[in-house]
Amino acid sequence: MAFGIDDIIGAGLSIINKFIPDPAAQAAAAAQFRSQVLAASTASDVAQNQTNTAEAANASLFVSGWRPMIGWVCSISLAYQYLGKPMLGWAFAAKGIALPPLPGLDDTLWQLLFGMLGLGTLRTVEKIKGTVK
Repeated sequence: MAFGIDDIIGAGLSIINKFIPDPAAQAAAAAQFRSQVLAASTASDVAQNQTNTAEAANASLFVSGWRPMIGWVCSISLAYQYLGKPMLGWAFAAKGIALPPLPGLDDTLWQLLFGMLGLGTLRTVEKIKGTVK
């Protein structure tokens, strides 16, 4: 099971609220905890961005080309699943030719796509905050 930042902060705040009875001390500890978790997350994002930049600049196709290759595989797979497969079935049915059921793909392809596209809404949040152009 994967945990997001909100899950980590929520768990930390429940621990803080359980062990620190004073509301003012709770608020201070919660603010410090949030700050530390967000700083750690930001540092992790910066390190990942530096790794991505170094990979993209590498001259070797095996280092810099794996992300585009996954993107193309994902695009071709989605095109097959949602365009090719239904259209082939329709075309063969229109000609009166019996076609055995074509193999399909499961929903994990969408998870890959959302990951490749920046986890969906996170790019939108960055744009709204003005941190990315």
